[in-house]
Amino acid sequence: MENSKLPVFMMTIVAIIVGVALYKQFDFSTQTFANPALSAVYGITFLFAVFLLVRNYRKTARK
Repeated sequence: MENSKLPVFMMTIVAIIVGVALYKQFDFSTQTFANPALSAVYGITFLFAVFLLVRNYRKTARK
């Protein structure tokens, strides 16, 4: 039972850290990213982590 909570906790931490890093990379005055290649990697990782969290939430809501 505790094993199923560990990936959710880890993906939550990953999503928070990558989301903050992505936010810091964005320059609001020029509407661009400081490092576009790294920001793309951050964006893909953030979307993947959020996807896994939503999928797990929907799976547990069905039970």
